[in-house]
Amino acid sequence: MPTLYRTHLPALALLFADLENHARAQSRVFVGTAGSVLERSNADGFRFYAHQFYDGDGKKRERYLAGPVGSSAADSLAQALRLAITDTKAATISLRLLGREGFALVNAKTYATLASLYNHGVFQAGGVLIGSHAYGLLLNQLGVAGTPYATEDIDIARREKLAFPALPEASFLEMLQSTGIPFIEVPQLDARQPSTSFKERGRSRFHVDLLVPSAGEDFQVVAVPELQAHATALPYLGYLLADSQMSLLMAREGCCMVRVPLPERFALHKLMVSQLRTNRGSQSEKDLFQAAVLLAVLGEKHPGAIEEAWRRVPLSILARLRSAVAQIRHLLEPEHVRAWEEINAE
Repeated sequence: MPTLYRTHLPALALLFADLENHARAQSRVFVGTAGSVLERSNADGFRFYAHQFYDGDGKKRERYLAGPVGSSAADSLAQALRLAITDTKAATISLRLLGREGFALVNAKTYATLASLYNHGVFQAGGVLIGSHAYGLLLNQLGVAGTPYATEDIDIARREKLAFPALPEASFLEMLQSTGIPFIEVPQLDARQPSTSFKERGRSRFHVDLLVPSAGEDFQVVAVPELQAHATALPYLGYLLADSQMSLLMAREGCCMVRVPLPERFALHKLMVSQLRTNRGSQSEKDLFQAAVLLAVLGEKHPGAIEEAWRRVPLSILARLRSAVAQIRHLLEPEHVRAWEEINAE
């Protein structure tokens, strides 16, 4: 059986690290393309600066920046924006290169959505990106390429109340809508329950789910007051969110830092949820495969990480977790025997 992943060349890993440093220095990012600064005049002859760009929905936008042209304040704002645009466009050259070499890049709508949440401080306050997009980021961070994944889902979770320096004025829905993508709330089957999911209006399948940990194995709707929203409570999500880190999100439009789980907890949580799904079809297979890839990388590049994460697993899920481990043996043996030995020793 072929190996589950390939390691990126050292030169590419260095380029990735440079982009990460660039992203960490950004206080705000462009939601959409970087665009350009233009000079405009109104009917009265007032000359001002405008920012022209394409938003997250791919629509061409133009926003007033400052005026009048020639004033020190307006000229300074225009120059600062030009520098930010230049920096972002320079970074996109490296981003496209990494994408061609097998690094995971998200599409324009996903980037705009997550960039907006970054600008609103969600990830800095403790919000966590989970799901398949987080899997792609973790592969990048570990310096490896795996089988490409496809998803139109964005899963945002928080373990406890988000630690904003000051509560945001915008609701979670308004943060999403500021991308230019026409997000709406998705009604629950039980109309008495508030929405916990948001989708692009129309027949699009692009959507965002808000999630929190459940105290047991039941599913509940929980208020998230700091986001003026509600979330679905999921079993064992607390285990996944107990440790997290900032990681680089990359797209052809730009990059920013988002919070993701630790890879070892992500892998074991994927094994857990594969056993909790009532309909164990393709989604369970995807969970098992993503877990196997991360475990293979960790076993060979970060020995001991799996063992540490296993010690923190809730006792109530251990039996099902061991059942899931048996289901990925064919993926880990014989090419990734170190990972198999580490997880099978638990």
